[in-house]
This record gives sequence, C-alpha cells and structure tokens, in this order.
Amino acid sequence: MDTAVPHERRIVVGVDGSSPAERALRWAVGQAAATGAAVEAVICWRFPTVHGWAPASVDRELGAVAGRMLAQAVARATADDDPVEIREIVESGHAAEILLERARGAELLVVGNRGLGGFAGTLLGSVGQHCVQHAPCPVVVVRGDQAQQRG
Repeated sequence: MDTAVPHERRIVVGVDGSSPAERALRWAVGQAAATGAAVEAVICWRFPTVHGWAPASVDRELGAVAGRMLAQAVARATADDDPVEIREIVESGHAAEILLERARGAELLVVGNRGLGGFAGTLLGSVGQHCVQHAPCPVVVVRGDQAQQRG
C-alpha cells in the first residue's frame, strides 16, 4: 500500500514589475489552471547598497512597497473567476537565489526574459540566465512586449 503524501503541484514565478515578468505571471496562471497547480508569485527586494546610514524603517518600507507591487501585478494578471490558488511571497535577498530556493520541488520556474535592471539590449537578463543554468526544475522564459523592449 502506497502511503506517500501526494506531491503538491506548484509553479514558481518571479515578479519584478517589468512587462516580461507580468507576462510570465499571466502565463504561469494559465498553466496552473490547465494543470491544477498552485502559483507562487515571488517578488524579491534588496536593501540598496549605499555608504553611510539609513533609518531602520527603510527596511520595512521596501518590503511593504514590494508587497504592494506584487499584489497589483497579481490583480492585473488574474480574472475574478480564476480557479487558481496564488500565493504572494515577498522576500528580501537576491532574486536568483531566492527563486532557485523556492523552485525546489516545484513543477516549473517561470521568469520573464528581462527585468528592470541591467543592460536593455541583452536577450536574457542576469536573473533569468542564472535560473536557467541552475534551476532544480524545468524553467520557462516568457518574453515581454517586443515594442517596449526596443524603446
């Protein structure tokens, strides 16, 4: 008799406020609806690297801003009648490291091809590149709006 606990179907998606990330979130929600998986929408933030002193409240404020940005992205990517469970996760740290950690045991890791930082001309951003090379599960890279990327 098999007494194993059923494996939770889970899709992890990175969100950063960029057009490709929002498209990745919409794709992940559609895939989750088709497969019965839950979506973990993950936004990561880091304390800015600065020299000098910053008030402790900045730490809390950055996390709250990231949480609001994630909630808005989820609201834009879903319909009121979506039967998909979406967990909003806000974590402090390096995006690639956090996404790889969250992807352990997941069916898929979904990322946009470009984020908000770095070099606009590259085909795949540094977080996406790192995830593709090191993920413990299959990775789906979703391209953003072509017109906005050429700008």
